[in-house]
Amino acid sequence: MERAKVKKEEVQQQDTRFLSVFVESKNSVMIMLSEKEDKLGTLAIAVPKHDPVGQVTSSVLLGDKNIISARMFAEYVASKTGKIAMVSVYLERVGEIIAQEFFMYLIDKLIKGDSQKEATAI
Repeated sequence: MERAKVKKEEVQQQDTRFLSVFVESKNSVMIMLSEKEDKLGTLAIAVPKHDPVGQVTSSVLLGDKNIISARMFAEYVASKTGKIAMVSVYLERVGEIIAQEFFMYLIDKLIKGDSQKEATAI
């Protein structure tokens, strides 16, 4: 039986570190996206539809500051992976719209497995 995989990535932009922590199990993905340090923020969950015309549905579970990004990224991850996706977005200084580009870069890097850092099993 295979255990969950954990990956961490970061990118430095505009004098700010944008960080991601990625945990993937057989049926789900959890991604924490944050600025400066790893923190839990606004948390959304998305469930993929498995019929051809179904859309991904999502809900915010925690927080209200970065609802748009959290839901958008959760839905994106669920549609790309076909798994339940939980995405947390924590921002302090940087605006949500500005951070979306950097977080999307990190998500794509993690999902596609282009990670330079080795994935570790928990």
